Amino acid sequence: MKTATLPALRVNPKLRDAAERALLPGETLSKLMEAALESHIDQRAAQQEFIARGLHFAQEARAQGQYISAATVVAKMEKKLAAAQRKAKRSTDKP
Repeated sequence: MKTATLPALRVNPKLRDAAERALLPGETLSKLMEAALESHIDQRAAQQEFIARGLHFAQEARAQGQYISAATVVAKMEKKLAAAQRKAKRSTDKP
């Protein structure tokens, strides 16, 4: 397979210095950039799949009448947080 090139990337000299310091023995700046780009593309794909699954299951839950609104979930989480904070305060107040 024939290789392709990416556009040149202009960066702040501090970023280039940091990238060069991060290189592993025998690693080139080009290889680091390629690995970083591949990793970021994988991360973006996973993020898009996560969002798609979430939207799908939200739609399915609504259709089945099992949907709980975000406001309800947040309210329940705030109650749990307040209870945990009270418990933590009580345990630090004891001698």
